[in-house]
Amino acid sequence: MKPLKIFMTLFCLTMVMANTSFAMEKWPDKIRLGLIPTEGGADIQVRFKPLIDHLERELGIKVTAFSASDYAGIITAMGHKHIEFAYFGPKSYVEASARSGAQALALELNKSGEKGYYGIVVTKKGSHITTLDQATDKRHSFAFTDPNSTSGCLVPSVLFYRDLETPPEKLFKEVSFSGSHGASILAVKNDKIDVAATNNIDFERMVEKGAISRDDFNIIWKSELIPGAPMCGRKDLPASLKAAFTGALMSFNFDKQGLAKLQNGGYAPVDDKTYDVVRYMKQLKAKLQAKKGN
Repeated sequence: MKPLKIFMTLFCLTMVMANTSFAMEKWPDKIRLGLIPTEGGADIQVRFKPLIDHLERELGIKVTAFSASDYAGIITAMGHKHIEFAYFGPKSYVEASARSGAQALALELNKSGEKGYYGIVVTKKGSHITTLDQATDKRHSFAFTDPNSTSGCLVPSVLFYRDLETPPEKLFKEVSFSGSHGASILAVKNDKIDVAATNNIDFERMVEKGAISRDDFNIIWKSELIPGAPMCGRKDLPASLKAAFTGALMSFNFDKQGLAKLQNGGYAPVDDKTYDVVRYMKQLKAKLQAKKGN
């Protein structure tokens, strides 16, 4: 129990300092939290409800959450100051930090406690597509999720351009964007798409809520560990508010029922440099695309 007591002592000190600063720094009357549509707007808001309730209790401010039709919508919303905080993916955070004044505050852990997740490429069991070579024989359709998705676009693009040395349009009969990880996974399940890029966390979330069975899919490729999705705040927000928000995220780690609903392993401190590897992949993709003339 000693580490827990130390954490809670530090957390209480953080909250006292934040509340003291409140008198000097004007906090907004409410907090708006943007959520990238990893599984569809309505589903992600349901999943985040326990965390939103927790934030309201800890901060003493009304917290409202909304999603958008695509990742760019949340990036733009932060840039126009329509939201104070956001749940981004690694690549969408990199875009938002450059264009919309986003600052990474905490990193999402997976259920094993790792500070990240894995990109995967899936096919339907029974399709006879069980290897990457079989998938990329120009006879099959392929789905990315969103242009600003890390595991759903950036990471598999690097796979195609760097490792396979071929643009995806020349590896597949058809290439499309599904809009979300949930949509990609269901498209494979329902024979709408032959091959799709997603990640292990969103795949397992679909399994847990009963939308799919793990046994209905082949995982034909898995990436190296990708830095976890960040919870972010606008850089221009009061430092006391960002500190209190971060502290509230950390204290949510002790809500086991809440974490079960959120379907992650909690949060850990993070800084911007964690996502330099994503910036490198983005630059590499652009360089390889230019080299291939695509």
